[in-house]
Amino acid sequence: MSMIAVHHEPGIDATPLAERIVEEAVRQAEVLSWEGVRLTEVATRLEVPVSRVLVDYRDLDAVANAWFERGWRAMLDEKPEGFSHWPERARLEHCLLAWFDAFAGHRRVTVEMLRTKAHLPHLHTWVPMAFDLSRTIQWLREAADLDARYGTRRAQVEEVALTTLFLATLAVWARDHSDGQARTRRFLEKRLSQGEGWMKWMPGGGGEHGKVPPEGTL
Repeated sequence: MSMIAVHHEPGIDATPLAERIVEEAVRQAEVLSWEGVRLTEVATRLEVPVSRVLVDYRDLDAVANAWFERGWRAMLDEKPEGFSHWPERARLEHCLLAWFDAFAGHRRVTVEMLRTKAHLPHLHTWVPMAFDLSRTIQWLREAADLDARYGTRRAQVEEVALTTLFLATLAVWARDHSDGQARTRRFLEKRLSQGEGWMKWMPGGGGEHGKVPPEGTL
């Protein structure tokens, strides 16, 4: 039985509209700033009714949320071979850099999104922003394959420490204009190295508890 070939018309973008809305909003923000983006203009550019944009996004903040989901996906993306046997510090560094690298090409706009969410009059974005930060840390723990179970004392300490680390690294990254984000990478490596020692004093510390050694190492 032969396969039926599927042909797309030349010039037709097969990318889902929801993704194209995000891309167009970010493209306009590079020119206008994030607060200068209007969903009506995004719709005009994409040649769709504004009502169609509303199907996917109720406002510009929802577009920003979709943008930040790319960071979660980057952390959870396929890992290098043998990743699960790396030290915890190395796994965390890999996943955190995946998040920051996902937005490196549009760092200024990404920072503007965060500042807009945290802007004093925007009370409706404050609580969701806190929950999104918590989700980011939870996904980081999942992506880095940390052993401590949710709700345990070690997991709670890890969440506080990782939240502090993420926010501190974010502050450095927001102003990092070095090649390949070298400044952010050095900062993160140093902070993780410092944290590795004291985390070993926590119950279940050592970074490799519960891991199954690679075949041939026993």
